[in-house]
This record gives sequence, structure tokens and C-alpha cells, in this order.
Amino acid sequence: MEVLIWVFVTLLVMGLVSIVTVVFIVRALVRRIRRNRNLASAMLRARARFSSGPQRKVLTLRVRLGEALDSGQAAVDLAARGDGPRGELPRLFRRIREEGVALDLQLRLMESETDATVLAQQLPAAGHRVDQVVGLVRRLRSAVASGLAGPTDDTLTALHSDVDREVAALHAGVQELQRLNRGEERFEPTRPSTTTASISRDKGTRS
Repeated sequence: MEVLIWVFVTLLVMGLVSIVTVVFIVRALVRRIRRNRNLASAMLRARARFSSGPQRKVLTLRVRLGEALDSGQAAVDLAARGDGPRGELPRLFRRIREEGVALDLQLRLMESETDATVLAQQLPAAGHRVDQVVGLVRRLRSAVASGLAGPTDDTLTALHSDVDREVAALHAGVQELQRLNRGEERFEPTRPSTTTASISRDKGTRS
């Protein structure tokens, strides 16, 4: 009887240890996914795609907000690496991101709302706030784009003309070289062969 009790206790302890281990692994994976923006965005888009009802609208707003913040961060990083405008843009975007993070927390809270009527009432205001953040990010990206030294239509047209001119000159040079080569082959004097010269010398000696 005591042996059975010890076996039962051992199995129970092993089961508890396994459950605790699985819980720790799952929590570690969740934290890692949350820290990885790409994985978190992919999972959020998947949840939005397979959800339904008001929750799907909330998840769609979170996806839109996250994509806007990522695009704004990419624009600020590009301006910092290149010759684009800097100034107050990084500081302004930090403020935009702080507002976006706070808004995302509100949206995450709305996901847990079980009353569909209450959630439907909160959605218009949340959508308006997301639109405001997206509009701010677009203005910031426009400022970065206008400050980057990008090629204009006139510059590209002039560059196209220069390339065409160089290609035409190269083609003309190749044709002239081929013409000269053909001329040398055509007017190259023929040299008498060694056999013919020997026969001529033999005839002169005999006569």
C-alpha cells in the first residue's frame, strides 16, 4: 500500500513539474513574441483575419495603428541615416508613438469587452483616434520625403539623354572600328608564296 502511495505521489509531482515547465515555456514564448515586432504584427493580423464581430474591428484598428507607427519609425530612421531633415522630427515622432502606445492599450482593453453593445459604442471614437495618429504619421513621412534629395523629373530626363548620347557614341565607335578592319582586309597586298618564288628562280637559272 505504501508503495502505491509513493508511486501516486511521484506521478503527481512529475505532473505538476511538467505543467509548471510548460507554463514557463509558454510565458517565455509570449514575451519573446511581444518583443519581436514582426512576429507580434503577424499574429495580430492573423487574429484580425480569423476573428468576427466587433472584436475583429478592434483588431483591425490595432493592425492599422501598428502599421502606421512602424512606417513612421522607418521614415525617421531613414532621415537619420541619410541627408534628410532631422530637427524636431525624432522628438515629435516619440510623442506620436507614446500616444499610439496608449491608444493600443485602450484597444487591447476593448478586446476584453464582453458586451457587444458597449463595444459598438466605443468603436467610432477609437477609430477616430486611430485616424488622427495615422494622419500625423503621414504628415511626418511627407516632411521626410520632401527633405530627401531625391531625383526630379528634369534630372531623370537629362540623365536619360546623357545615357542615350553615350550609347550612340559607343555604337558609332564600334561601327567605325569594324569598317576599318574590313578595309584593311580588303586592301592588304598579297605576298607571293614561297613555292612560286622558287619556280621563278629555277626558270631564270635554266635560261
